[in-house]
Amino acid sequence: MAKPPPVLPAPGSFGAKAFNWYTGIMAFLYRRTNGRIGGKMSGGDVLLLRHVGRKTGQARTAPLMYVRDGEDIVVIASRGGSDAMPAWYLNLQANPRTSVELGREKLDVVARDATEEEHDRLWALALTNYPHFDAYQERTERRIPVVVLEPV
Repeated sequence: MAKPPPVLPAPGSFGAKAFNWYTGIMAFLYRRTNGRIGGKMSGGDVLLLRHVGRKTGQARTAPLMYVRDGEDIVVIASRGGSDAMPAWYLNLQANPRTSVELGREKLDVVARDATEEEHDRLWALALTNYPHFDAYQERTERRIPVVVLEPV
């Protein structure tokens, strides 16, 4: 039997504020230690993705698991298998030019969805970093997007 999707805190709720606080602390520690703290999660590599709120215009940071595909960086818009898209993904749809931090390295990138031809190959590559993405896909009917971050 598949696990039910995680219960996500409602926007503006205490749970959402606590999650945002935790994310902020993790981003702070990641930056202060050049990724030594927060640079790995469940054995997979983590980056910090900067994105701008499509409604608020506020700068935001999301720690995300990633893999490299040559020069490109690949992230998965899973939101833990929720039926809703992650806010960072929607923000990148509105403003794809952004930056990432990979330990000490900072890169300007442009985000795009993987093409149909790329999706399955990059999904399999992402599973080498974090095999639980398959379980997330089973929790939702939406096809979880694979996002390619191309250095500029």
